[in-house]
Order: sequence, then structure tokens, then C-alpha cells
Amino acid sequence: MSKQRCEWCTSDPLYQHYHDHEWGRPVHDDRMLFELLTLEGAQAGLNWLTVLKKREGYRAAFDNFDAEKIACYDQEKIETLMTDSNIIRNRMKIYSAVNNARRYLKIIDQFGSFNDFIWKFVDFVPKNNQWLTQVEVPTISTESKIMSNELKKHKFSFIGPTICYAYMQSIGMVNDHTKKCFLYHDN
Repeated sequence: MSKQRCEWCTSDPLYQHYHDHEWGRPVHDDRMLFELLTLEGAQAGLNWLTVLKKREGYRAAFDNFDAEKIACYDQEKIETLMTDSNIIRNRMKIYSAVNNARRYLKIIDQFGSFNDFIWKFVDFVPKNNQWLTQVEVPTISTESKIMSNELKKHKFSFIGPTICYAYMQSIGMVNDHTKKCFLYHDN
């Protein structure tokens, strides 16, 4: 008998692994927080599976999400990234990754860590929701709107409230496994 997962999770093994081992689980490592923020921005207008399939390509192309290196990317590096079929070749999203690396480093300078900055939007405690079906799961929340506005004040890009909510789900700030999902009991 197969495991019952959240309705959004297809039969794709990569998707299932992500659902089973990452989505909704709290992340506090700054590098991983930056990686997921970058990938969520890359997802804009696409589906998450497309991004997951390119995740290893992103890790290779973006120096394993080393923000200090990415913040130094120049136009020549950006043009090289535009030719890399292992990532989403959208100029605005690539510029956003470079910009956000610079902003991320400023946040660390100001707050001590990105974790301390980002987790304050849920008072450092994951929000465990209790949805019966996927239809009930929102795409934005009050917290994601506040997070988006705050990140925009710090000049981050590709960071609207919908992206922020997806980010909150991916880093476990919000646990939206539905009641029918085998991982719901972790709530």
C-alpha cells in the first residue's frame, strides 16, 4: 500500500522525496535558507517540479548558493549563466539572485543571521495548520504579506506574498501537510 501524500505531490520520485523529507520541515541553516529563497524566486510563473529538476544545476551554476560569491557576480558571469541550460535562463531571475545575495549579506550584517531575521515573522515557532484538503491551503497569509513588504524594504526582488508563502512552506515556517497526508501527524 502506498503512502498517502498531500494532493499536490505527484508520482514523480523527486517530488515525493522533496515532500517526504523537506517540505514543511523547519530549516535554520542560513545557506539553505538562501538556497530555498533563490529557488522560490526562480519558480515564479513555473511549477515547483520544474525548479526541483534544475536544483542540482543551480547548485553548480551558483557556487552552491554561496552568497558571498554570488554577490560578486559581474555582467560576464550573468551572461554565462544565461547560456546554462541547467538553470532557468531568465535574465530578471538571474539578476534577482545576484541582488538578493547582496541583500541577504546585508541582513546578516544587521541581524546576525538570516535565520534570526526570517523566522521572526512567525515568532520563531512553526505554524502548524490543519487543512483537510489541498483546496483549503492558502497561497498567501498575513505573515507572508508582512514578510514580503519587509524584504522589499530591504530591496529584495522576486519576493511577493505568494512567493513568501511558498517559501514559508518550504522552510517549515508553515506546515501545510493536509490531514490525509501520512506526514500530518508530524504537525
